[in-house]
Amino acid sequence: MRFSDVPFRPTRWLPGGHLQTLFSPLFRAKPSLERQRERLTLDDGDFIDVDWYGPKGDTTRCAVLLHGLTGSSNSLYILGQQRALAAQGWQSVAVNWRGCSGEPNHRARGYHSGASEDLADILKQLASRYPHKPLVAVGYSLGGNVLMKYLGETGQHSPLQAAVAVSVPFRLDHCADRISQGFSRVYQARFLRDLRHYVESKQRAFQAHGRADELARLTSLETLDGMKSFWDFDGRVTAPLHGFANADEYYQRSSSAFFVPAIQVPTLIVHAKDDPFIYPHSVPTADALPDCVTLELWESGGHVGFIEGAPWRPRYYLEYRLPAWLGEQVTPTALAHSAQAIAS
Repeated sequence: MRFSDVPFRPTRWLPGGHLQTLFSPLFRAKPSLERQRERLTLDDGDFIDVDWYGPKGDTTRCAVLLHGLTGSSNSLYILGQQRALAAQGWQSVAVNWRGCSGEPNHRARGYHSGASEDLADILKQLASRYPHKPLVAVGYSLGGNVLMKYLGETGQHSPLQAAVAVSVPFRLDHCADRISQGFSRVYQARFLRDLRHYVESKQRAFQAHGRADELARLTSLETLDGMKSFWDFDGRVTAPLHGFANADEYYQRSSSAFFVPAIQVPTLIVHAKDDPFIYPHSVPTADALPDCVTLELWESGGHVGFIEGAPWRPRYYLEYRLPAWLGEQVTPTALAHSAQAIAS
């Protein structure tokens, strides 16, 4: 376990993981960014929408941002990070997982915590189009799990020069249990409501556009009524739609904890012990991490919270810590040498 020389100091007026988790989505003003949307076609013919922001250029450093469960490129932590990165000279592209951009995707399958093949497809397209643009990735929660899994699967064969993962549900089975306990059941109920809406909106879209085969795949699922846990949703929906026998197999094959030891790209993990979604014992121990992975495990911070400062001027730690760390991994000096080598 290693720590930043710029430590996170949780604000006293948000004690505990729940308040750190809830403050931003409930009270933060939405950053206003003028972004450019692009639609990428995936290998299976489906689409993913991405939103670009920041300075352009063939060699401009670019961060690929990955949102969490039921989020989107409009999630406040994504918008705030895009603004912070641009201020440091970075371009960024915020990914909307399948069906998360405001328009249902074309396939019955959706996104899930192990959908690293979609991330691989996106990165392959970006690297092919911009061969001289340094690429990094930042994943939050579900997006962090996808990113860690992808890095473990690809090893040194990745176009990414660095990566950051925040509040990762390393063991999905543990997370499904943890979020069903105590006050965390409030988050679970909200997630399940949004996930049900996600499936039902696709059913209506397939019906309206005559996508009979895809509609049949959704209507063949078990009922969405009476779902009380992630085990229910993932057993009835996620597993059958994505080739898993059941929820347990989905969790075992998709949990990033099993892939972290194989990571070979410089990676920063930022996590809080009081994360209300994730048990502390689910976080990989220091001896399970390769040398290229740095874990910053803070006593407090909640889930994608990490708020400092006064109530009238809160400061979002991730929005200066992450650009600073990424800047250390992909330096302007290294870029200048790379550009000079390309020119010669």
